Amino acid sequence: MADGRTGPVHSGENLLFLTDEQLRQGIEAMFFAYRGFTADPDRILADLAYGRAHHRAVHFIKRAPGTTVNNLLSILGVTKQSLNRVLRTLIEDGLVESRVGKLDKRERHLFLTADGEALEQKLSDAQRSRMRMAFREAGPESVAGFRKVLEAMMDPEMRYAYMRLKDTGS
Repeated sequence: MADGRTGPVHSGENLLFLTDEQLRQGIEAMFFAYRGFTADPDRILADLAYGRAHHRAVHFIKRAPGTTVNNLLSILGVTKQSLNRVLRTLIEDGLVESRVGKLDKRERHLFLTADGEALEQKLSDAQRSRMRMAFREAGPESVAGFRKVLEAMMDPEMRYAYMRLKDTGS
């Protein structure tokens, strides 16, 4: 649209038009929020010479113990080569255990070791603390709206993976 409006967004019964400027502000807020959200774990990971890929792998192995390498590849959306590099490090450092599948010997199932559980707990505690503080400040209605916005931003296949993970409830 020539007036800078990008189109309607439904908010209950109201029709709200967002300007390009409002969207830019939202995008920038997302960048800065993500930077804050990852800052605490990044400091912990830096001491171990790990990066965010290690964090993401540990997080999703914790969420779904016994997940396969192929499932983790799908969730993380990385190449097999980069995931293998991350997993090799985590396995060599004693944080992740890879077990051959019982039904399909070609599958590798991933589990956190006690040390991996401890690292995941430390990383998650840092992020939960930041999220808890932000959620308390924003209030329950904002939290519900925030979750809706995040889910609406997901590609359909990622939303499906997210909903499946969410349904496991742990």
